[in-house]
Amino acid sequence: MIDPATYPGASIPLETLPNLRGLGGWRTSDGRRVRDGVLYRSTDLSRLSGADLDAVAALGIRTVVDLRTQPERALRPDVVVPGAEHVVLDVLADDTDATPTDMATILEDPKRAKTLLGDGQVEELLSRAYTQLVALPSARTAYRTFFSDLLALDRGPVLFHCTTGKDRTGWAAATTLLMVGVPEEDVVREYLLTNDQLLPALKPVFDEFAAHGGDPALLRPVLGVREAYLETSMAQARTQYGDLATYFAEGLGVGPDRREALRDLLTEC
Repeated sequence: MIDPATYPGASIPLETLPNLRGLGGWRTSDGRRVRDGVLYRSTDLSRLSGADLDAVAALGIRTVVDLRTQPERALRPDVVVPGAEHVVLDVLADDTDATPTDMATILEDPKRAKTLLGDGQVEELLSRAYTQLVALPSARTAYRTFFSDLLALDRGPVLFHCTTGKDRTGWAAATTLLMVGVPEEDVVREYLLTNDQLLPALKPVFDEFAAHGGDPALLRPVLGVREAYLETSMAQARTQYGDLATYFAEGLGVGPDRREALRDLLTEC
């Protein structure tokens, strides 16, 4: 378990918005520091309310980037953050097999969950999903636009999210940190913080699953994150493009000049 007090990425504890944290504080390989108060990541904003909504508004968020599919957005529409523009970048638009909204139904039926996720199938499912974060044309378009928008940060801080804020959001965070020079091992550490910050909020899901006769251990690989998942996306980028720098340049439109501009924008001495 990673102690958020030891590493940057401490949770911003809001009951109606789990897995909310900033990307500030991480050090680059040459000693620069990712700025605080510029980039935030979270789950979807469908439950955000009351004092928690006020707290998010107080962060000065000017752009909310929603990486979810249309069915996900229809099922759980974001609450509007006052003063923020909401932008949709559907990472999985081109994946005809992408059914994130079906997962809730699967988790309500332990027998079905065991059939679809047991015997190593969950690892295969997640491996495919993390490959698609690089390989899908819609993913390239979404993340390319994401970085173009980051380079227009005169509009203010950005909050980006998917549904649980771990896979599509995790890859957005990882590529951002890698682009500005944060070492890969620290990028992995940031990614794994989701296990500490999201899974406790999902305890009712685990409890309900167990109450219906399911094995909660079956859910952890689905609802949490593993280093191997992130490594799958990085391996796909290296296989498809040769190396990460070429993926950034050709896949995401962030070549050396734009990467340096992003670094100047997001880091400080």
